[in-house]
Amino acid sequence: MKIGLLALQGAIGPHAEAFRALGATPVEVRTPEQLADVDALVIPGGESTTMSKLLATSGLADPLRERLAAGLPAFGTCAGMIVLARTVLDGRPDQRSYDAIDVTVRRNAFGRQIDSFEADLVVAGLADPFHAVFIRAPFVEEVGDGVEVLATVGGHPVLCRQGSVLVTAFHPELTADLRLHELFLTLTD
Repeated sequence: MKIGLLALQGAIGPHAEAFRALGATPVEVRTPEQLADVDALVIPGGESTTMSKLLATSGLADPLRERLAAGLPAFGTCAGMIVLARTVLDGRPDQRSYDAIDVTVRRNAFGRQIDSFEADLVVAGLADPFHAVFIRAPFVEEVGDGVEVLATVGGHPVLCRQGSVLVTAFHPELTADLRLHELFLTLTD
């Protein structure tokens, strides 16, 4: 299985290592041709407004929208959650989101960089807590029908799934725990 890693901005190396360890083939995606050749896509953390601009200038914005609408499995972490959301609160007026999962997301919801934190999350379907790293993290303010909330912090959803789309407000790639990457691979079958 070829797992595309959107390589316009943000850290993709740890995601690539996680998928390699699980037997998948990570592929960097920077062009529409590379996007057309993957079975699933990870949109990493980074800065969501910058990512939105780079998607437009790279020519990936419309092909990404089309692939997602056609059912491309996607895993969005932190800024990737924002990119995949139906609605973004506190974003720039020109910021695009791709409506791949029916959630409303608030950018930087937990505060600024100095408010970053770590927490052990109780995740639906996992026997043991998942240690999560939150960096200038968003959270979900509203979920639509068909969205499964898998974990919360302070009553706010931070891990959600709808069909073959999985989003986290945190950075699972910054831990040695591969269970969420493994969960995403099960959604791609």
